[in-house]
Amino acid sequence: MALSQQLDTDGTTREPASGGSPRASASSSHDEPVTKFHWRVTATTFGANFSDGYALGIIGAALPVLTDTMHLSGVWQGLLGASALIGLFFGSILLGGLADRIGRQKLYVANFILITIASAAQLWAHDPTTLFVLRLLIGFGLGADYAVGPTLLSEFAPHRLRGLLLGSLTVLWTVGYVVANVLGTFIPLSDSAAHWLLASGAIPSALVLLMRIGTPESPSWLDSVGRHEEAARIRRDYLGQTDAQPATAVAAEPPKARYRELFARGQARNTWFGVLFYSAQVLPYFAIYTFVPAILDALQIGNEDVGYLLLNLFLLAGGVLGLWPVYRMGRRPFTTWTFLVMTVCLGLMAVLSGASGWWLMVPFLLYTFIMAAASNITQVYPAELFPTPLRGSGVGFLNGTSRIASAVGTFVLPVSLSAWGMGWSMAWMTGVLAIGTVGSLLWAPETKDTVTAEEMIH
Repeated sequence: MALSQQLDTDGTTREPASGGSPRASASSSHDEPVTKFHWRVTATTFGANFSDGYALGIIGAALPVLTDTMHLSGVWQGLLGASALIGLFFGSILLGGLADRIGRQKLYVANFILITIASAAQLWAHDPTTLFVLRLLIGFGLGADYAVGPTLLSEFAPHRLRGLLLGSLTVLWTVGYVVANVLGTFIPLSDSAAHWLLASGAIPSALVLLMRIGTPESPSWLDSVGRHEEAARIRRDYLGQTDAQPATAVAAEPPKARYRELFARGQARNTWFGVLFYSAQVLPYFAIYTFVPAILDALQIGNEDVGYLLLNLFLLAGGVLGLWPVYRMGRRPFTTWTFLVMTVCLGLMAVLSGASGWWLMVPFLLYTFIMAAASNITQVYPAELFPTPLRGSGVGFLNGTSRIASAVGTFVLPVSLSAWGMGWSMAWMTGVLAIGTVGSLLWAPETKDTVTAEEMIH
């Protein structure tokens, strides 16, 4: 029997997730108290996303200097730009499933030990091979957190705040990314300064690590493996649910999370939709913003520093203002409309590639704003597409596959800019966004007003 058709964590039957709302509504979940612990786990997950954005943004800032000092070929530039994304793929795929087997809490702490050490070691990485390996390790740790962080936060957060809190993760990612870009733009960088800038990523990651020590296990996961006494105790001690009692009805056999269950009947459609929407969204995002200096140079806007600053301001504004529609709108319309607007924006840049640079900056800035807003949903949707026993595996799988797309885009864009120019480069990325638009229209489920079985009980 497929996992999505088995008994859920409280022993009740769970409806298949395909095509529509995978969970029933329950009013009791809207009365959950908000405790200090909720804000603590939110802060540590926010800090992780800031660290992630900073780590991925800082390589783009340092690459121009490293290209000269390390005499990097175009291939090495692409590899170093995509290195953390490659690590993210393996970390998300391998450790997301592990989180469903051994629990969330261990990985929630261990991954930031790896990130902190590897980030600091970049200070001494003066050849491309060493730097590539270290950034693979950073990406591997971040990949684990992409799977575990949103999963744990979604299972701790009160239902009424889940969309807002998960959506806010991307805002903090954007803040970290923008801070890295601004530092790289306005601090004069020598070879030594570039290495210090890379190593500075160890500072936020070390703070996150210290804050995460002592975080308890997810009670939803504990229920899913039959450890109901521990789950009830954590709900009472940490989540303020003073009347929480151990579940009395249990499945005959605790479900075993396997990746093949992501493609079982009743779950496969949500899984494939998640792969499509996430990959189509992040491929042009990472490609464009890793090589923004090259794009601005191709646009010939004159003062590239002003253009770079405007893009970063629009990134921040889009991320912050985009929280409101994530909180108020359904997942399906938000995803579909943002894909459509982004497709039009990059399409205009492709068609009008011969126009004056500042005219092209108008659709570029609008794309930047909408893309930052749309990215908020990437932390919300994946956690809602999967039941508790599959959530770590599912979120990890979507993050991992999306990072393949990110790495491909990051590697291909500088080649296409050189070989075909700005117009055709924007054209193929427009095609990627058009696929995301059509896929959302056909397959996007609505998951906004749904709760898990354990939320209905507790």
